[in-house]
Amino acid sequence: MKFLLVEDNTELANAICTRLQIDGHVVDHAGKIEDALAFVEIGEYDLILLDIMLPDGDGRMFLKQHRAGKKDTPVIVLTARSQVSDRISMLDLGADDYVTKPFDHEELQARCRAVLRRNSGTAQTTTRLGNVAFDSVAGSLTIDGTAINLRNRELRLLELLINAPGQIFPKHKLFDRLFSYDEDVSENAIEVYIGRLRKHLEPSDLRITTLRGLGYRLDHD
Repeated sequence: MKFLLVEDNTELANAICTRLQIDGHVVDHAGKIEDALAFVEIGEYDLILLDIMLPDGDGRMFLKQHRAGKKDTPVIVLTARSQVSDRISMLDLGADDYVTKPFDHEELQARCRAVLRRNSGTAQTTTRLGNVAFDSVAGSLTIDGTAINLRNRELRLLELLINAPGQIFPKHKLFDRLFSYDEDVSENAIEVYIGRLRKHLEPSDLRITTLRGLGYRLDHD
C-alpha cells in the first residue's frame, strides 16, 4: 500500500514512516498543506494520515478541499483534540476515522487496516486466484498450500496485480505505487521486481504478461 503522511512534527513523522515501511508500505511525507496538495495532485494513494495543526493552516482545510475534488482516498485524522464536537466535525468533513494523540503505533496500524478493509468493501484480507492465496495484511503468499517467501517490495507488487487481474499496469504507475518520491531509483527497477515475482509464481496458475509499450498484466489459467 502507498500512504501519504501529512504531519509537521518531524520526530513523530519519522516514527510513523518507519513503522509503516517495516510493514512494507511506501510512504510519502508532507510537512505542510501546500506539499500535501502537491502530492495528491501528481500521485495516487491508498490512505492519507492527516494531522490537523499544520504550519500553513488547518488540516481540515486540506480535507475539505480533497473531498470537494471528488477524491475518495480514505483519510485518518491525527489529532490532539479530544472534544466530541471536534471529532464529529472532522467526520462530517469526510474523514474515515481519527486517532487521538498521543497514540500507540499498533493502534494506528490496526485502524489503518480497518479503514482499508472498509474501503475495499470487505472484511476479508485474503485474495484467492487459481491455486494462489494472498493475504495482503499478513503479507503471506501460498501456492497449493505451500508458503512462498517474498520480500516487501515483491509483496506490494503482487498486491497491486492480484487485486486487479487482467488490468494493464503501465511501468510508470507501478513505479509510482512502489517507491516514494525521495527514493533515488529508476523505473527500470520495476523490471527487476517483475522478474523476481515471475520466478516465485512459476508453480502457480498465474502469470505476468508483458505488453510491449503498454505495461504488465496478471493473467491466470
